[in-house]
Amino acid sequence: QVQLVESGGGLVQFGGSLRLSCAASGRIFSIYVLNWYRQAPGNERELVASMSRGGSYNYGDSVMGRFTISVNISHIDLQMNNLKPEDTAVYYCSAFANAQEHYWGQGIQVTVSS
Repeated sequence: QVQLVESGGGLVQFGGSLRLSCAASGRIFSIYVLNWYRQAPGNERELVASMSRGGSYNYGDSVMGRFTISVNISHIDLQMNNLKPEDTAVYYCSAFANAQEHYWGQGIQVTVSS
C-alpha cells in the first residue's frame, strides 16, 4: 500500500557528495516515520537516518554531521557529504506506517573510491 523507489546512487570519489532520493507513492498519509538504512557486504543492515512525522531527527553515529535526511512532498532525500570508502553500501529507504507496517525500497548502490 506504500511504494518506495530510490534513485541517485552511483560512484563517487573520497570526500565527494551524493544526494539520494526516494519517491513514495500509495497511502503516504499513513506514514509516521521515514528512514534510510544501509547494508555493506558482510555487515548487518544499519540505520543511517530517520525522521518522524512530529519533526524529530536521528542519525547513526558513523554519519552524524555528514548526512542529512529531509522530506520534500512525496520524496525522502538523503544528502551525503564528505563521503568515505566505509560508506560504500546498498542504501534503502523505508517507512513505518499505521497498522504496524514497515515498507522498503529495492535498494541502491553507493560506492566511494579511495
